[in-house]
Amino acid sequence: MISLKDVQAARERIADITYVTPILKSNQLSEICGNQILLKSEHLQKTGSFKIRGAANKVIQSVQEGAKYVTAASSGNHGQAVAYIADKYDVPATIVVPEDVSFCKENAIKGYNGQIEKCGTTSAERIPRAKEIAIKESGVYIPPYDDPFIMAGQGTIGLEILEQIEEVDAVIVPIGGGGLISGILSAIKESNPKIKIIGVEPDTANDTFISFQNKEIISIPGTVTIADGLRTNQPGDLTFPVLMKYLDDIVLVSEDEIRNAFSFVMERMKQLIEPSSATTIAAAMFNKLPFQGKKVATVISGGNVDLEKISKYIVDTQL
Repeated sequence: MISLKDVQAARERIADITYVTPILKSNQLSEICGNQILLKSEHLQKTGSFKIRGAANKVIQSVQEGAKYVTAASSGNHGQAVAYIADKYDVPATIVVPEDVSFCKENAIKGYNGQIEKCGTTSAERIPRAKEIAIKESGVYIPPYDDPFIMAGQGTIGLEILEQIEEVDAVIVPIGGGGLISGILSAIKESNPKIKIIGVEPDTANDTFISFQNKEIISIPGTVTIADGLRTNQPGDLTFPVLMKYLDDIVLVSEDEIRNAFSFVMERMKQLIEPSSATTIAAAMFNKLPFQGKKVATVISGGNVDLEKISKYIVDTQL
């Protein structure tokens, strides 16, 4: 299990690669939610998502140990991040993506000189393929979430939240495989255990919710959700114990609620975020949080959206 010291070490390792992303706010959003809502804006991070933090931490560590080739399995954002940092270190990278990968994410990977291979639609299909390529090419597989260096890198968001938001009461985090929330949990709960951490999943991709309720890892069939970055079959073997130790609760949001949150942030705040990011706003907007009148940080995990898909995500919020 990672510790606060691991997250602090990651912060030093990736300091020259990543941005300290800003905190955004909307008075109207806060009024709607009944809490003071502050957005930790990782959609403004390098490569357009939080994934660069963990990828940089892992790839740099691997290169220091002699890696000459890397692979990754990704729905897009992790792949972009791995391709970007590998290119910085002149290390070839192959990214295994789903058949229905976002067009903008595929182009970004190619733009960072990453090689693309398409495989299936679930992490259960693409992860074994990425590992297979790494073995064949004598390379290093860079996991999307279930790795101590990945988790610690993502946890640097937690350190920034503690420094940027005075007396924050709660942090709301989207959950895919659990790398992001496990890192943030380690950083924040070991710094101030009184701060509440709430995870959010789409109700159609609720593997971690079910696992958390049953106190054991449970796999679910392949799912469909507009929050494609959260489309995993089960939580990670390394991430899940961290959630069981520290996580306060997990809530679910519907596809319509995600669309409403996406639309609100785009229309009222003029920010283009991914549907996966909008889950945390949806949880706040639709009264899924178990408190009112609190200072709440919502983690906006990324902003890589295909422009032609925006019309499918937008609804009339009427809020």
